[in-house]
Amino acid sequence: MTGPSIFTRILSGDIPGEIVRDTDRLFAIRDIAPQAPLHLLVIPKTEEYRNVAELAAGDPGLLAELVALAGELAAEHGDGDFRLVFNTGEGAGQTVFHVHAHVLAGALPEGSLGQG
Repeated sequence: MTGPSIFTRILSGDIPGEIVRDTDRLFAIRDIAPQAPLHLLVIPKTEEYRNVAELAAGDPGLLAELVALAGELAAEHGDGDFRLVFNTGEGAGQTVFHVHAHVLAGALPEGSLGQG
């Protein structure tokens, strides 16, 4: 990675973004191109991990914190039901190589992933 990721730049205030939660090791923002009625991103503050597989191997505790925060946000901003998506690799749709989770909620019937 050359230079700070877009997520680090949002966190530092270099570029705009709606931060909905900020903890010691994580932050969450609204996705700028939502794919569901609720679409948040939960992001570790460290850029050390490019994807969820690296995060799971390198800091499983941080991964657990990320999942817990996703659940808290889904309860706070919706009814508590949510889909948690990690894109890992360019072929899977990952465009920012700073690990992050998509928290999707609201009107997500089974089989709706990938439609639209």
